[in-house]
Amino acid sequence: MSLTVWTNHELRPEAAAVFNAGLAQAGCRLLVSTKSSPSVLVASGTDAALAEADIAYGQPDPTDVMKYPRLKWVSISSAGYTRYDRADFRAALRARGTLVTNASEVFADPCAQQMLAAMLALVRNLPTQLRNQDGPRAWRYFEDRYTNRVLTDANVVLLGYGAIGRRLAQLLAPFAALVTAFRRSPKGDEGVPVVTESGLAAALGAADHVVNLLPDSPATRGFMAEARFAQLKPGARFYNVGRGTTVDQPALIAALESGHVAGAYLDVMEPEPLPPKDPLWDAPNCYITCHIGGGTGDQDFKLARHFLDNLRRFQAGEPLVDRVI
Repeated sequence: MSLTVWTNHELRPEAAAVFNAGLAQAGCRLLVSTKSSPSVLVASGTDAALAEADIAYGQPDPTDVMKYPRLKWVSISSAGYTRYDRADFRAALRARGTLVTNASEVFADPCAQQMLAAMLALVRNLPTQLRNQDGPRAWRYFEDRYTNRVLTDANVVLLGYGAIGRRLAQLLAPFAALVTAFRRSPKGDEGVPVVTESGLAAALGAADHVVNLLPDSPATRGFMAEARFAQLKPGARFYNVGRGTTVDQPALIAALESGHVAGAYLDVMEPEPLPPKDPLWDAPNCYITCHIGGGTGDQDFKLARHFLDNLRRFQAGEPLVDRVI
């Protein structure tokens, strides 16, 4: 049976060629939305053409998805799926058997490596040394040599434990870091110690590094607020590659200004783009990158192959990779 695939995700031309060729080989018809975008962060508008599709790829409007019963599978082109993580959306799609996947497998390794790089940079005082080279060029021998640390045997708490958390735990294993994961509903297959809400305060109090991987949702907004930053032991470092909305940014700035939090690395923040005059830019020992953690030069090829592999599975009646509903 021929399937119609609708998309509003703009891949780079070379990756789009792979995507289109794969669809043709699979005998699928392609519908490209007139409201397509290269950014997964931009919510799409409604598109009546989705009514003709069996499969949606990209960032379709959730209301449209619920409206059109012909859809059998929604393939979200990002790891985050906040706009779809709604009770009414889940209930509607489960009731009619529509599958939903995301692209966590594409972004897990780059995000995890970004976090590892940030942790190593902060414990080895690299940002301070590099800023010194671009600035006063003082000989910071005693200041930075004797405040250097290592990740070996460090206590690391991961807030959230999806694909990124699992990969980061693997990358930290050679350092013999002591990794603890926070999950509201442990599944028993984590492979690392897990705490729930009742054990989180103690875990934060023991942590040298806290890595926030939480998605945006009503339950996670402002999750790291003043009270939780206060639970950290003095000198802990904080990292965020989840979503900016999960952190009370004024509370983080206050914790950095007091020195209670020794340093922070943020790849996500609220809002994005972060305005040039936002106080986060000037917070002491706060290092910011512009939501690049999941990126690689070949990410669009990986996205295309990820979708095409799942398309093969879908047509063969096999379980899909990165299924979320």
